Amino acid sequence: MATKKSKKQQDEPFLTTEELKPKPPPRLAPRGIRTFTVCRQSDETGVSGEGIIVEGVVLASGHCIIHWLYPPPRGGIAIFDSIEDFIKVHITPHPANKTILTFEDGEQQTYPLAHTSAKERDDQ
Repeated sequence: MATKKSKKQQDEPFLTTEELKPKPPPRLAPRGIRTFTVCRQSDETGVSGEGIIVEGVVLASGHCIIHWLYPPPRGGIAIFDSIEDFIKVHITPHPANKTILTFEDGEQQTYPLAHTSAKERDDQ
């Protein structure tokens, strides 16, 4: 059943001319940071050790910056285009490490993923 618009509603445009004009792209990148830690329950390579080995951030742009906590005293910094790229390089190739990513809001991701088969893990 159609509703009847009042005369005033019929005369008013849905959007103003100004709202319809194309807008220039914003001059600033998106803002926001999500922090996380990486904990390895095992270290199959013997390089980084066990426990929390990385503290990292995911920026609103999607970039991922990690701070390796090894070697002391400063560790190392790495930048990835995304957290998925970081995971693909440093986590999924080492399923025996039983890695846990923990975000500041309490969300956790454990690796290897419980629903992946050994073949799927090998393909990653």
